[in-house]
Amino acid sequence: MTLHPEDHPVQPVRTLPAAAWTEREAMHAARADALTRAHRERRAAHVKHPVDDFLYTYYPTKPGQLRVWHPGAGLALAHAPEHARRRWYTSRADGTATLDVPAFLADRGSAVEYIHDLIGATRARPARLSCFGLHEWAMVYRAEQQEVRHPVPLRLGSEGTDEVVRNHPLRCTHFDAFRFFTDEAVGRNEVRLTRADQPAVEQPGCLHANMDVYKWALKLGPATPGELLLDTFELARDIRELDMRASPYDLTAWGYDPVPIETAEGKATYVAAQREFAARANTLRERLLAVTHALTPARSRSIE
Repeated sequence: MTLHPEDHPVQPVRTLPAAAWTEREAMHAARADALTRAHRERRAAHVKHPVDDFLYTYYPTKPGQLRVWHPGAGLALAHAPEHARRRWYTSRADGTATLDVPAFLADRGSAVEYIHDLIGATRARPARLSCFGLHEWAMVYRAEQQEVRHPVPLRLGSEGTDEVVRNHPLRCTHFDAFRFFTDEAVGRNEVRLTRADQPAVEQPGCLHANMDVYKWALKLGPATPGELLLDTFELARDIRELDMRASPYDLTAWGYDPVPIETAEGKATYVAAQREFAARANTLRERLLAVTHALTPARSRSIE
C-alpha cells in the first residue's frame, strides 16, 4: 500500500511554549557536541579512526546535522519563526511552527511505510545469538592484505583468520553486512541474502540491524524527535565498539581490547553484549514505531 499525504494527516496535539522548547533545543545541542567532540577534534587534525569514523561515513552524517533539534510530529512550537522556515515545517494560524505532515508524506511517504514495516517485523522476531560477529571475519576471508577493508593488522594473521571462518558456520542475517563478504565467503553463509528479502529476515540479535536503528531515525528526518535521534546514535556508537573488538582486527593500539570470539570465553562475552543490545534496540524501535504511528495513525491501527 502506498501512503498518500492526504490520508489522515496528524494534527499537533500540544504546543510547547518558547521557554520549554528552547531549553530542550539547547540541551540537545550540548549533548550532540559532547557525543561528537572526539570525532570533530580528529577531523580537524586530519586523523582517521578505524572504529568511530564508520558512524560518519557509512551513515553519511555530519556532526552539525546531529545538533539540529526537532520536536517530532504532534508538537507545535510557540514563537519559532526559524523552525517555520525549515523544510517540511509550516506556520499555523496562531503563529506556532510544526511539522507539515502532508508535505512530509508527499516526499517521504514510501520511506515511512518501509521503515514502519521493517522495524515492526524486526522487533517481533526472536533474537538469534549464534553468529558471533563473524560477518567481519567473512569480509576478509582469503583476501589479500591490500583488499582488507581497514588498514589495521589482523590479530591472528591471514591464515589464522581464515581458519576461524573455516571452523565456524556463517549465520549472517543482515544483507548490508553480507554484501561485503569476499567471494569465497559468500557461499559459506547459511542463506544467500538479497536486498528484497531484508524485511523477511532482519532480526534483533544482529549488531548491524541494531546499529541501523540510527539510520531509520535519520531517514525519518524532522519527524524523529531530537532526543530519540541521539539515543539511536549512542546505541550505534556502543555497538560499533563491540563490532570491531570482536572483529579480526588488532585494535589494541587504539585502546580496544579484543573480544576473542574464536574462544568459548569470547563467545560468551559477545552473546551477553548482543542480548543487551537487542533489548536496547527494540526499545528504540518501539519509539520509532510511535513516530510512524503518529504520521499515519489510521494505517497503523489497521495493521496492528
